[in-house]
Amino acid sequence: MAATMYLRRRVAFSAGHAYWLDGKTDEENRRLFGPFASRWGHGHNYIVEATVAGEIDPLSGMVVNITDVDRVLKRHVTGPLADKHLTYEVPHFRDTPPTLENLSRYVADRFAAHFDTPQARLTRVVVWESPTLWATLNTEHNMIALTRSLDFAASHRLHAPGLSDEENGEIFGKCNNPHGHGHNYLVEVTVAGEPDPTTGMLVDLSALDAVLDREVMGRFDHKHLNLDVPDFAHVNPTSENLTRVIWEHLDGKIPPPARLYRVVVRETDRNFFEYYGANAGPTL
Repeated sequence: MAATMYLRRRVAFSAGHAYWLDGKTDEENRRLFGPFASRWGHGHNYIVEATVAGEIDPLSGMVVNITDVDRVLKRHVTGPLADKHLTYEVPHFRDTPPTLENLSRYVADRFAAHFDTPQARLTRVVVWESPTLWATLNTEHNMIALTRSLDFAASHRLHAPGLSDEENGEIFGKCNNPHGHGHNYLVEVTVAGEPDPTTGMLVDLSALDAVLDREVMGRFDHKHLNLDVPDFAHVNPTSENLTRVIWEHLDGKIPPPARLYRVVVRETDRNFFEYYGANAGPTL
């Protein structure tokens, strides 16, 4: 049986949008959308990524001609959206708030409707509105998620309490430096669920940001993990343990009905750590 190959293609466009429903009063809109409520809205430089999957053609050596993917994306996805005010100029979003979650669904539906290449299928859509916020739609599992990224600066010393000084030095090398060392940690927190049918949002972003500010930034930013963070008083602050500890502090605190799906910690540009808790593992 031939193995599946996945091809990812990105395109970009600029557009404005408003979190505002004409059928609602000003007070109702502000209650629904909080600080993001505005009749006129704001804009983003969006990035769209479509993933298609299939078997490698033995003659061409390709899954699909990438120009076919590009043509559908540019003509049928970004073409109707680029340089528009999504709320007031794109018919689809007149009664559907142009949230990242709804944009992801729009991209998937438009792409699938016009991608007539039988040897490949759409499996995933990702839409970024900024480097720190993006939505992912897995079309095969019909699963949508929202990811918020943040970063904090902290220091640590890799030193396992159950090992001797000699063993720690041998295992961790320069990372066992008695005075420690530091990183700019990048954290990605992904939540999953069903978007609210009225707002189009999977989670109240302001409420999510408040949780992340309290449970991640307030707990770890500009701290020495070994000395300032109780979680690591008797636990080696490896990035594996840090990722797990962040999950434990967030689990059960994500604003409902969204649920915590994944935590990623990037220690350096070369080291990434992912944790899914009791979830089945990567499906996005």
